[in-house]
Amino acid sequence: MAILSDDEDLRGTKKDSFQKKNPIVKPENIEYDKTFENSIRPKDFDSYIGQGALKETLKITLEAAKLREKPLDHLLFYGPPGLGKTTIAGVIAAQMGVDIRITSAPALERPRDIIGILMSLKGGEILFIDEIHRLNKVAEEILYPAMEDFTLDMTTGKSQTAKTLRVPLPKFTLIGATTKAGELSGPLRDRFGMVYRLEFYTIEELTEVIKRTAKILDIKITEDGAKAIARRSRGTPRIANRLVKRVSDFALVKYDGIIDENVANDSLDTLKIDEFGLDHTDRALLNLIIEKYDGGPVGIETIAAALSEDVRTIEDVCEPYLLQAGLLQRTPRGRKVSPEGYRHLGIKTPSEQTRLF
Repeated sequence: MAILSDDEDLRGTKKDSFQKKNPIVKPENIEYDKTFENSIRPKDFDSYIGQGALKETLKITLEAAKLREKPLDHLLFYGPPGLGKTTIAGVIAAQMGVDIRITSAPALERPRDIIGILMSLKGGEILFIDEIHRLNKVAEEILYPAMEDFTLDMTTGKSQTAKTLRVPLPKFTLIGATTKAGELSGPLRDRFGMVYRLEFYTIEELTEVIKRTAKILDIKITEDGAKAIARRSRGTPRIANRLVKRVSDFALVKYDGIIDENVANDSLDTLKIDEFGLDHTDRALLNLIIEKYDGGPVGIETIAAALSEDVRTIEDVCEPYLLQAGLLQRTPRGRKVSPEGYRHLGIKTPSEQTRLF
C-alpha cells in the first residue's frame, strides 16, 4: 500500500503532475527511435529472427487478445542478456497497436515513481520493466493490486486524518524482463499469466541476424563472412550486431570494404575474440581457475576478486555462455573448468598429465 503525505494527496497524484515529477519513462514510438540498437530492432514477427516456438505461441496469444478486445495477460521473459527481451516486447506492442513505456527496476526507487507511471498509463498500453528482479519491496507491493485488480491502494494523511483510497487504473499489460528469474519473489512471479525463457541462438539464426543488420546498415557482407561472425557471437544477437559494426570498420579501412570469411576471421583475431567467441576476460577466467586453483572448484567471489571484476559481471556476462558451451561447470563447491575448457585453451587435463608419468 502506498502512503502519501498531506501535501501529496490524491489531487496531487494526477497524471500531469506525476509526469512532470517522474521523467523516468515516456511513451516510445518504436518507429521513431533512431539510435543504433533501436534502428535495427525488428518491428514485427516476420523480421524477428529466432525463438521460433516462442513466436508461434505469442502470435496465437496476441490474436486471441485482439478477438476478445482485451489487453494481454502480463508476461515475464527471462534468460541471459542480449537475447531480445526488450525487442520482443516492442514487437508485441507494435502488433497490438499500442504504446510501450520502458523503464528499469533500479530507476523505481520511490513509491511515487511507480505510482506516477501506473497512473499515466492509458488503456491497453504496455509497461516494460527491465531487470524486474531488482524491484524494491515497496514498489513490488504497489504492483500486486495493480496487476491483479488494476487498482492502486493508497493512504493519505497522518494519524486520525489518515484515509485509505482505492484508485482504479486503466487495464494494461506488464511485461517484465530478467536475467535471474530465480531472484523474483514468489508472489510477483505468480502474478504473471505467461512466463517464457529465451534461448541462445544457433549459428544459422545468428547468420540471418547478421545479414539483416548488414543490409540495414548498408554493409557489404558475404554468406561465409556472416557465418564466421556468427560462430564467434556467443549465441547472442546483441553481440553479433556489435561485431558486425566492428568488423565493418576493419573491412573499410584495411580491406576492400566487403566482409568475407577471411576479413571476418582476421578482424576478430585482432579484436582477441577466438573461434568460440571468448574474449580476453573469458580466457583469463578459465586460465585463472586452471593455473591458480588446479582447475577448481573455486568460489565466484574468489574469482571476481582475483580478476578485479564485479561478481555480477562474472555471473551475468561471462558465466552463462561458458556454461552453455560446456567450458565451465558449476558445482556445489564452486566453479570448475571442464575437460572441454582445457582442450579449448590447449592445456592438458589433470588426467592426461597423470598418464604421461
